[in-house]
Amino acid sequence: MTAPGTSLEHTTVCDLPAVEQAALLRAKELSARELLAAHQARVEALDGVVNAVVTRTWERAEAEAAACDESAARGEFRGPLHGLVTAFKDLNDTRGIRTTYGSPVFADHVPDADHPVVARVVAAGAVTIGKTNTPEFGAGSHTFNPVFGVTRNPWAPALSAGGSSGGAAAAVATGMVSLADGSDVGGSLRNPPGFCGVVGLRPSVGRVPNSGPGHQHHRMPTHGPIGRCVDDVALGLSVMAGPDPLGMLSLPEPGSAFAPPLHPLPPFDASGPGERTGRPLRVALSPDLGGLPVDPAVRLAVRAAADTLAVLGWDVEEADPPVDGVDETFAALRAFMYASDLGRRLGPDDVRRLKGTVQLEIREGLAIRTDQVADAFAAETALVRRTHAFFDRYDLLVAPTAQVLPFPVEQEWVTVVDGVPMQRYTDWMRACTRLSVTGVPALSLPAGMAQTADGVHVPVGLQLAARPGADLFLLRAAKAAEEALGRLGAPPFGPLLARPA
Repeated sequence: MTAPGTSLEHTTVCDLPAVEQAALLRAKELSARELLAAHQARVEALDGVVNAVVTRTWERAEAEAAACDESAARGEFRGPLHGLVTAFKDLNDTRGIRTTYGSPVFADHVPDADHPVVARVVAAGAVTIGKTNTPEFGAGSHTFNPVFGVTRNPWAPALSAGGSSGGAAAAVATGMVSLADGSDVGGSLRNPPGFCGVVGLRPSVGRVPNSGPGHQHHRMPTHGPIGRCVDDVALGLSVMAGPDPLGMLSLPEPGSAFAPPLHPLPPFDASGPGERTGRPLRVALSPDLGGLPVDPAVRLAVRAAADTLAVLGWDVEEADPPVDGVDETFAALRAFMYASDLGRRLGPDDVRRLKGTVQLEIREGLAIRTDQVADAFAAETALVRRTHAFFDRYDLLVAPTAQVLPFPVEQEWVTVVDGVPMQRYTDWMRACTRLSVTGVPALSLPAGMAQTADGVHVPVGLQLAARPGADLFLLRAAKAAEEALGRLGAPPFGPLLARPA
């Protein structure tokens, strides 16, 4: 194959799903160096506005791509991600590559070891072009920080790309990378893909290694993939997942269990390996996750998507997952997590340099009493049990990914949702945080497009969730939903060329 064009007037190899890029590479119809050159041209053309790939490692990438091509010439491929282009979220340590965590405290930090997810992706043959932007220490679902600035939504650059994996989702949506990694405590693998019109998976807790300081004993933090389609996410998970000997909550299944191509879930239950009961798939539609305020445009898009799923033969009825006490439990465990990590690693002078919401989390976490922590963990356990009971009745949960449409980049966080004031910076994210506490696998895929109050057309995310551990079931259900709903494709590139960030 000749070097792929990089004109932004038409779809190029950069806009193909990662699974299709991988097939071209293995068929030797495309070289890793050609694929890298196309992605580099895309980054240089668009990232002045989008600001997704914030630290770039072109020389390293060129060497890795050359090594992939040399291996392919011998008939050898370096792994499932051979030659695919990626960049790692700037919260995940990368050996020899600056990792700032979005904070001026670590602006010049260069780790000497890779995060386990990074190590697995690199070992699978991916070509690394750098790091993707994130809010400071991943706090909040809007990607901005004092080190690199704000990441803009590829569909509407005046609006947010979400967070904290906003750089990753924007890079995938614009074809700057083949696929990306992200992490999720309160929605960071779901909100950004929802805002940017791509697919993101928060796997079951323990599915992917989670070795961050202070995170080993928490159920909420997890890592996962972002891609342009469900098969891409399955490809990413097949590399990231697998037992971790250092992981206290690690699950035993090998990552290869999730490798694409996925077989879409049929309209009947497939509750066990090879088991088919013949009854329709039972789907709980929760338009507001138990009474949350939701933008009417989001409600409309989610309900329309649910109607489409019902046409598949799925048995869809309205029902809410267990939510009693979930918001208080999330707030307590999140604050405790920040305190046990940053509260121990940073001195008072460094803490004062952090943005206000991170300081708030640390203060609240350091002030929490042991009995409050014990109560929060007990409440978490009770929620997990009630969630398992909920999924005894339903196979799948369908809900909005976010309660709002993308908002202006100048706004730090959403303060009002459908006329209801939000009291703290995570309140508008509760459509995601309410599921984070329970450890379920949850995925966001495009439900369609909606129009903001200013007349701007933006993506809406549809959130699907299944019982803890049922990641493959969820992926197969999402594949069927994706085939019914369709993909959004690439955003219009014209506005991204208009001005620098």
